Parts: sequence; structure tokens; C-alpha cells
Amino acid sequence: MVALVIPAAQPMAHPSAAGMVLAGQARVIDGDTLDVGGERVRLHGIDAPEMRQTCAAPAGDWPCGEWARDALVQMIGGAALSCTGVERDRYGRLVAACSAGGQDLGAAMVEAGAAVAYRRYSHAYTGQEDRARRAGRGLWEQGEAGLVPPAQWRQDQAVAQASAQTAPGDCTIKGNISANGRIYHLPGQRDYDRTQIDTTRGERWFCTEEQARTAGWRRARR
Repeated sequence: MVALVIPAAQPMAHPSAAGMVLAGQARVIDGDTLDVGGERVRLHGIDAPEMRQTCAAPAGDWPCGEWARDALVQMIGGAALSCTGVERDRYGRLVAACSAGGQDLGAAMVEAGAAVAYRRYSHAYTGQEDRARRAGRGLWEQGEAGLVPPAQWRQDQAVAQASAQTAPGDCTIKGNISANGRIYHLPGQRDYDRTQIDTTRGERWFCTEEQARTAGWRRARR
């Protein structure tokens, strides 16, 4: 029998992300993100602490984001991955269920307390999270008090960064670019404070709504 060796992952031809298959070696980016043959992959159904995130403990905060990344590295252990796509997220990453050595990485990370079940998008790993929480494993060692959910941490960081931005003069309208298109936010609207302008991505400030509309932006609904 001749073994087929796959030196690097190659996406199989597929009309959409759902069902796309990747196989090969992976480079771990953080606790829920991988690079598989040049394809950025976000593990489906889980949310791990961000790399800069820390968690609380009696002896002081500890780098739980780095720990989660290291946990994923250890679980893969150099094995080749097999990933099946579910969808693409707003950042263009392939959201996929991945396994290494026959082990579902999402399930293993949540079971070990190295990630939480991302209930906003999937309930696939809620049982694993419940067991990890009851056992006080990993992120749950200090119970609920020791962990700020990664999604909440990211939101808090975005609000802090956006609040620190200074509008150029009287041009306070924020022209944001997202998966929903080009949208401008007025001071006082719901998402204004947490919207951060990144001019390197083509986002910009506007002085008037007319200027924003002329440039191709539309007003945020809320």
C-alpha cells in the first residue's frame, strides 16, 4: 500500500466554505485560530482567550491567552490536521471543525478548560464546557469570577480603543467598513463609541452626513 503524504494543506475545490476540506500541518496562531497551508482557520464552536488577555487568580493575573495557545499546540503535537469548513466569518477566515490524531480539537479545548463554548454561534460543545466548569479545569479554576468571556474582553478592548481616538476637528462622523458594507455612525448612536476607525483599511472620518453619503457610505440604523 502506498501512503499519500500531504506536505501542505490545499483547499479542495468547493463552491462555498461549507464542506471545504483542508488537510495538512498547522501553525497555531492563538487558542482558536490556525494557519493550515496558508488558509487562516477559526475553530468552529469555541472561543479562547485572546493572546493579550489575562485571567484573575488569588496570586495575581495570569496570561491565560498565551496558556490557551500553548494548550492547542500541545494537543496537536505535530500531527496533521483534518478540517471541514462550516462558513467564513466577517474577517474572511474559514470557520471549521478540525481534528488531529482523531481528536476533535474544539471538543478537547473546551473539555480541558482552555476555551469556552461559543454559544452565540453553536451549542456543539456546551456539555464539555459544563463538565470543565464543574471540575474547575483551566480557565474555570477560579470559577466564574476568574474569567472574562473572550467575546466580552474583545468588546471592552474595542470600546477602550475607540474612546481613545480623537476626531479630526469637527469631523466626528465615523465611516466604518465591515461585512455589512460601508456604514457611517453619528455621535450618540448605539455603536459609535465602540467603532474604531482604521484608515489603513479605507475607513475615514466625515464632517457631514452629505459628505459620507456622497462617498458611498450609508447611515447606521441604530
